[in-house]
Amino acid sequence: MGKLKITILEAGLELVPREISNHPSVVKNAARRGKPPAQTLLDVSIHYSAMLRIRDRLKRGRPDIVHITLLEALESPLNRKKLLEIYVHTYDGKAIFIHPSTRIPRNYNRFVGLIEQLLVEERVPPGSPEPLLQAQNMSLADLIKNAEASGLLLLREECERESVRTVVEKALNNSLLIGVGGFPHGDFSKETLEAANYCYSIYDETLMTWVVASRLISAAEFLFKIL
Repeated sequence: MGKLKITILEAGLELVPREISNHPSVVKNAARRGKPPAQTLLDVSIHYSAMLRIRDRLKRGRPDIVHITLLEALESPLNRKKLLEIYVHTYDGKAIFIHPSTRIPRNYNRFVGLIEQLLVEERVPPGSPEPLLQAQNMSLADLIKNAEASGLLLLREECERESVRTVVEKALNNSLLIGVGGFPHGDFSKETLEAANYCYSIYDETLMTWVVASRLISAAEFLFKIL
C-alpha cells in the first residue's frame, strides 16, 4: 500500500475577487489590517454584503473549512509517519501543495495571514527553493498527475454508499487521490464530476470536510496498524 492521498476540492479559499474589491466592507477590513483589498482573504463572515454580488457565493469565502481540516490532517499520527499527502484545490483553480512537516497555525487570524502571503507570493517562505506551502494555477487533472495518482476517487453524498474502510483500501491499493468537498453548500462543478474515476458516499447525510478527512485518516491508520 502507498500513502493516503487526499485533496480538499473547490475549497472556499481565495483572495477577494476584483469585482468586489471596492466594496465598503472589503475596503474597511483591508484598511484596518493595513493591506490592499485584493490581497486579503475572502471571508463570508466579514464580506457577506459584498459577496451577494458574486457567482456561487454560497460555496465561497470559507477559509475556516480548510484551516480546521489541515489542523486535523497534519497533526495526525498518519502524517507523522509520513504516510499522508494532503492537497488543496481551490474554487478559483489554484493547487496548494503542503509539505508534511508544515505546522498550520492554530490561531485562525494567523492562518489567514499565512494563506494571504501564500496566495500573493505563491510560496511560503517566499522565494524558498523548498517551500512548506506552494500555490499555483493548475487544473484538477494536472493536480492528479502531480500527486502521482492513477485517478480521482470522489466522495459525494449522491453516489453509491460504501464503507470508509473499503474506500481507503481502494485508494491505497490503486494509488487514487481521494477528493473531499471544501465548501459548505452546493455541489461539485461539472468539471470535477467529469474528472472522477470513482464516486462513493460514506454517509447518508452531508458531513463537514474535516469530519470526512478525520474518518479517512483513522481508517488508514487502522490499516497501517498505526493505531
